[in-house]
Amino acid sequence: MNVNFSYLRQLKYVLREVAVIWICLTLVVVNGNSAPMWMPIKLPVAEASSVGMSAKGLGRIDKMIREHVEAGQIQGAVTAIARRGSVIHFSAYGQMDVKEGRAMEHDAIFRMASSSKAVLGVAAMMMIEEGKMRVEDPVSKYIPEYKDLKVSKNESLRPDGSFETEPVNPPLTVKHLLTFSSGIGPGYTSSTDLHQHWLKNGLRQQKSGNLSERIEQLASLPLFENPASKWRYGSSADVLARVVEVVSEVPFDVFLDENIFEPLGMRDTRFLHAVSNRDDLAVVYTQEENGDLEQAPLQIDSDWNEGGSGLVSTASDYMRFALMLWNQGEYDGVRILSEEMISNMTHPHVESGVFESRGAEGLGWGLGIGVVTDEDAYIPSRKGDIFWGGYYGTTFFVSPSTNLVGVILSQNEMSEYSGEYQVPIYTVQAIALSGR
Repeated sequence: MNVNFSYLRQLKYVLREVAVIWICLTLVVVNGNSAPMWMPIKLPVAEASSVGMSAKGLGRIDKMIREHVEAGQIQGAVTAIARRGSVIHFSAYGQMDVKEGRAMEHDAIFRMASSSKAVLGVAAMMMIEEGKMRVEDPVSKYIPEYKDLKVSKNESLRPDGSFETEPVNPPLTVKHLLTFSSGIGPGYTSSTDLHQHWLKNGLRQQKSGNLSERIEQLASLPLFENPASKWRYGSSADVLARVVEVVSEVPFDVFLDENIFEPLGMRDTRFLHAVSNRDDLAVVYTQEENGDLEQAPLQIDSDWNEGGSGLVSTASDYMRFALMLWNQGEYDGVRILSEEMISNMTHPHVESGVFESRGAEGLGWGLGIGVVTDEDAYIPSRKGDIFWGGYYGTTFFVSPSTNLVGVILSQNEMSEYSGEYQVPIYTVQAIALSGR
């Protein structure tokens, strides 16, 4: 997840100033004409007025996204907003494939990147609820290679090319993985020797062909700090996915298919390699130095399923998942998790520190998912909201206090020339939350 927090901080203050203004919500289509919205399959749909909204403001979303598309900031997007369990806005914008001249489709498939992490969190909580593992369990119980982990003392190489290390203390547990407090990198630290070592030897640089082999090899790398020391973005999620594989006794992708995707009716949500040849996969674009959006190279490591990323999905599919979280673990009569498990998952086990090194404040972490812990958080949000996003410009949010759920999917790979590519994504969220 990559966010420009300087912009979001400004946006937050603007929203405070306009809080006295009732921002209305609307049911308009992409061309801005008042009309019935596109009807997502198997999702409840409602008139805005029936869930406490008026019929004008979501047009602001359509206008704003179209402007960003026309300005060449993003190539396309799909936005969906629900309130009280029913969809009140669903729009598609721009193009999903410029070369082929294909307009964006409402059910286009997007690369979700780190938005996959929330799905993993639910998978892990299912195993905990079934009693197949406990949060207190040492990771070495399921992956023996993690029994004798080492932690670096100073992140610097010694003259002989090795790191000065010591045994980890305390031992790494499932909860450390769930809360991203494992010490597993690489994170966003800096160009330290250890950081570079992780970049060169991490998951995506390994040549082994499956999750098991890659996670076992990862155990040879020194941790950045002892478990429970701090929140660190990295490969904790991928290690957790391997734990889920071990305790469930099925491959991770099979587990997700059978226990989450199929029960929730998420028919187009899979790992990227399973759908890479489909023509409804939205092309990813990246900003070049001259400002033009060009097609980004498709990077597929087809022999393995990641844990913290790698999923593809549609706005309809991911809305079903988000509505399940909003409805305390149940969607359309199918219960995925108990209310108790959802409450535990969405409680801030890490109260602060999430992306503080990059300018964020007010963000915490639950068990596998982001949690807003402060009303003054630098993303448009309410205290208690759960959320997360992905590298290519995907995000979702669930706001219990406002009964709002949003899914915003775009298709931009971040580059050094991307600028404020997150602006349209979080502005959608801001408009929805300000219009209650």
